[in-house]
Amino acid sequence: MRTRIVRIGEARGVLIPEPFIEKAQLGDEVQLRVVTPGILIEGGSPPRAGWADAAARLRTRGDDRLLDGAPPTDFEEDAWDWE
Repeated sequence: MRTRIVRIGEARGVLIPEPFIEKAQLGDEVQLRVVTPGILIEGGSPPRAGWADAAARLRTRGDDRLLDGAPPTDFEEDAWDWE
């Protein structure tokens, strides 16, 4: 499909027909990347997408522990009388 780049205020844009949006499964936010020669529009993923699955895989492998341990806090150093 051929279309035109149109001026939208101080920017420019391309109108994308709704059937294209639906077929590409695009939401309200997209990622733009410059590729030679053009611009690639990709569906955006929400922040932290996939983190729960990644954490579950780590847990299954036993890799979900702290690497350095928790550092002591001022409360632990000053408020407790360690005997």
